[in-house]
Amino acid sequence: MAKIIITGGTGLVGKRLSKLLIDKKHEVVILSRTPKHKNEFKWDVSSNYIDEKALLNTDYIIHLAGAGIADKRWTKERKQVIIDSRVKTANLLFDKTAALNIPLKGFISASGVGYYGAITSNLIFTETDKVGADFLGDVCQKWENAAHQFSTKKIPVTILRTGIVLADKGGALEKMKTPIVSPLGSGKQFLPWIHLDDLCGIYIKAVEDNLSGIFNAVAPEHHTSKSFSKALAKSIRKPYLGIGVPGILLKLIFGEMAIILLEGSKISAKKIEKNGYSLRFKTLKKALYNL
Repeated sequence: MAKIIITGGTGLVGKRLSKLLIDKKHEVVILSRTPKHKNEFKWDVSSNYIDEKALLNTDYIIHLAGAGIADKRWTKERKQVIIDSRVKTANLLFDKTAALNIPLKGFISASGVGYYGAITSNLIFTETDKVGADFLGDVCQKWENAAHQFSTKKIPVTILRTGIVLADKGGALEKMKTPIVSPLGSGKQFLPWIHLDDLCGIYIKAVEDNLSGIFNAVAPEHHTSKSFSKALAKSIRKPYLGIGVPGILLKLIFGEMAIILLEGSKISAKKIEKNGYSLRFKTLKKALYNL
């Protein structure tokens, strides 16, 4: 049994992960700006504060906190919020655990497949590929660099570059369940994805099997916006319209942020599989029919 702090514990992944860890008899502590339950403790990045009681005897920190990439248009101010909500929170965790000399067994951080950039190509990106030269690449690189600070204290660091998380409620999938399902833009861009329970399973493996390093947290089956939309329409018994939502319309609505809807590449799942995690939901059909 380990004591695990989760940041972003009230989000889509955090809620499910907390439940699964507690079911496995681990002690879970949630850092929250507005703690409500007995296992929740206050933290506030703006005032550089974490309730020190939360940190005592902690074995692992799972860092999921971060403002939603697709929640608002990317103004200059919003871009800074997206970066700061990931980087400054990691910096605060590092400073406080170092000051209290907490002997962590691991620091496990979320990241995104956006690390490789918002581009569409036939290249299958692996963990050794270079960072993308755009905003998403910059966000992920700064996010990961903040996590890597912990390795300077001889603390193992695990980073999960995550695709679209498929869940029965909330997240991107819920927004895709429209009365008529259509691809976006050309429909040729790829949508790297992972079932929520597989993502949580990888986090749990990082804790229980001391899995460290950088891993793509995606399913091995590649889908374009077009093939994904077809599979989704079939699974929810809605009509599929093969004419894509025009990219120019998405750019008018979402501005620069539309790039995350209109571009995407294949991401390799081989490294996580070679390191002993067997994905339960390897095909999109199985994942969608489970939700």
